[in-house]
Amino acid sequence: MSEPGKVKATPLQVAKAVFWSFFGVRKRAQYEKDAVTLTLQQVVVAGIIGGIIFVLSLVMLVRYITR
Repeated sequence: MSEPGKVKATPLQVAKAVFWSFFGVRKRAQYEKDAVTLTLQQVVVAGIIGGIIFVLSLVMLVRYITR
């Protein structure tokens, strides 16, 4: 459950935060904003989805190159 008055991040904001975390580049101000708006469940789900997309992209790239 969310705390009263706490604003949850949108799915696009979660996806952007996870993408930049995968890439390894974050501004301190954005990190602090994300720490307030993101929930653990959002980050875990987005991280799993992002990881699956990344792995599938690599597999498809390797298959394309090796043909």
